[in-house]
Amino acid sequence: MTETIHARAALLDMDGTLVDSTAVVERLWLAWAEPHGLDPQTVLSVVHGRQGHQSMAIMLPERDHAINLSENDTMLATETDDTEGVIEIAGAAAFLGSLLPHPHAIVTSANVPLMTARMMAAGLTVPAVAVTAESVSASKPDPEGFLLGAELLGIAPSDCLVFEDSGAGIQAGLAAGMRVVGVGRHALAHRPTYFVEDLTQVAVAPAVDGFVLTIR
Repeated sequence: MTETIHARAALLDMDGTLVDSTAVVERLWLAWAEPHGLDPQTVLSVVHGRQGHQSMAIMLPERDHAINLSENDTMLATETDDTEGVIEIAGAAAFLGSLLPHPHAIVTSANVPLMTARMMAAGLTVPAVAVTAESVSASKPDPEGFLLGAELLGIAPSDCLVFEDSGAGIQAGLAAGMRVVGVGRHALAHRPTYFVEDLTQVAVAPAVDGFVLTIR
């Protein structure tokens, strides 16, 4: 069934939405978790979509947050250097190209170096407007990042369309008062407004005061 959605701006998550970084994320986070004796499935259920220090705080709630911040800096540097297995989500390059005439921004829990490294590794161009870990005081599922993205683009939240894969990200987009396109089968469990398997299922066409997204 085909759906058409009118919007004025697109806000795009990176990991799991534009870039498939699952291999490196899971490899590095499971290595971090092992000395703490954490259950691997618990780790993988927490880390996607959040900033690293928040994930650490959830999994090790009694630990001094200063340690989390320090270890998160180390993790970000390691992730930036390790792009083995990072690839484009199917259809991402063409989708980004189709958005060039329209307001759009990347909204990611990664910092600028990590965002740049992963987008380059996947052969993708970073949008001109980016909201990264350095830009916000609260990680997804807090809506701050998406609201900031809308503000930077000068578009009302209700006119923005979010593209997300993780539970934390989908919650953040909905909490910002935006419609959310869930990307990837695992997104379905988090009740996005719309759903696609990957970005080959979407097409963008100009419209009066915005664009029309067709999901097919």
